[in-house]
Amino acid sequence: MTRYLLSIYQPDGPPPGPEIMDQVDRDLRELNGQMKAAGAWVFTGPLHPADSATVVQRRGGEVVMTDGPYLEGKEHVGGFWIIDAVDLDEALEWGTKANRAIGLPIEVRPFAGPPTS
Repeated sequence: MTRYLLSIYQPDGPPPGPEIMDQVDRDLRELNGQMKAAGAWVFTGPLHPADSATVVQRRGGEVVMTDGPYLEGKEHVGGFWIIDAVDLDEALEWGTKANRAIGLPIEVRPFAGPPTS
């Protein structure tokens, strides 16, 4: 099994209203249930908006902390899944199902090595 990160790319701005989000919530619960039943689900989580981020980086030998996202953009990672999949094709199937559930772009990326603890 290979571990994959499925990232949700969410546009900046307020979320859609309940007429859309209620269905998205139902679809996500169903998708997470399918992932768990298949043994693919490791964990998932939504993120607060990008403006809640703090970037920590080294500049000239000092650590500097900056409020806000590292890059300015019109969309940011809004949530993610960590899954186990036999191969990229299986991970892409889960990415496709995630896209159908929420209607936002999903980036599927394998971890570079085995999980560490």
